[in-house]
Amino acid sequence: MGAHPDHWYPVALSRSVRRRKAFATAFAGERIALYRGESGAVHALEDRCAHRQVPLSLGVVEGEVLRCCYHAWAYRGDGRISQIPYLAKGDGRPPRGVRAYPVREAYGLVFVFPGDPEKAAAAPFPELPAFGSPRYRTMTYSRTVHCHYSFLHENLLDMNHQFLHRGVVGRLHPELLRFRSDERSVEARYLFSHTGGKRDRSAGLLAHEGIGGATSSDVMTIRTGYPYQTLDLVPENADHPAFRLWVAYVPEDAQQRRSHVYGLLMIEKPKIPAALLLAWPFVRHFTERVFAEDRLAVEAEQKAWDEQGEDRNHEVFAPILELRAVLRANGVPLGRPPGAACPGSVTCEAAPEAFRPS
Repeated sequence: MGAHPDHWYPVALSRSVRRRKAFATAFAGERIALYRGESGAVHALEDRCAHRQVPLSLGVVEGEVLRCCYHAWAYRGDGRISQIPYLAKGDGRPPRGVRAYPVREAYGLVFVFPGDPEKAAAAPFPELPAFGSPRYRTMTYSRTVHCHYSFLHENLLDMNHQFLHRGVVGRLHPELLRFRSDERSVEARYLFSHTGGKRDRSAGLLAHEGIGGATSSDVMTIRTGYPYQTLDLVPENADHPAFRLWVAYVPEDAQQRRSHVYGLLMIEKPKIPAALLLAWPFVRHFTERVFAEDRLAVEAEQKAWDEQGEDRNHEVFAPILELRAVLRANGVPLGRPPGAACPGSVTCEAAPEAFRPS
């Protein structure tokens, strides 16, 4: 299934979209040009000039308009053409312009709404109260992973894969306490116990000596609330998370075999805040090691899927089976826009069951 476009998706780090500069990004094969005007506002346009189809992301920002690098056609933030320098009176009528995307900037990220623009205002936007809180400091991630986004959802929700990280966190025993699901979400809660082995000291820093402590038990809650995913870790005897993770997996190519991971890891500051500041490079190194191991696994899953040409997975874990149902029910069949006609004279949105793999 493809990612449903009627949601807000991050497509760039705010710091990557510099003032008076254009930036190329994409959602599911749709090339998008971002640019930050003189006022500081970010605009998002279809990344092609209506004239010769040259990418607008190669263009020049002047004030609040984006000028194509080829023949200098200028576009406003709404996608309409504001100027064709050499057009004289009586010349042929120019095209209306290019598509503009609703855009919002928050949490150090640039979000676009790639679906029906009339639905953008009413669509839920991620709420992250821990971001910017004086209690937490945020670490931002932006990485491309060569796999379908569903493998990434499954990887984080299914904590039974801790054997993969044995060289980083030692031997962890995850016990599923409960899980629940509805039409749009799946949530799993685990009790983590360390049963031996050497662990990276940064794991303890993340959980206030929680994960990896010889006698500690920590509660981890992972939730896929379509299309985003969150993770909260509460150390033993604590009443709030030691860290909170929010993550979005954004398909880049049309076949959605390549995903861009945007993550915000909000880490609680210790009693001595400078301690976290000093440990920050080590925490980053630890999380990058864990992410690299996860990436190795999910990219191998994608490679196997492509080589076999079909789904040969034999999944037995109930939360993952529920997760797959949620992703199917809320996604759209690849190659079909939302609401497009499907076999049987129904719409793709109305009949997700028709496209579930056997």
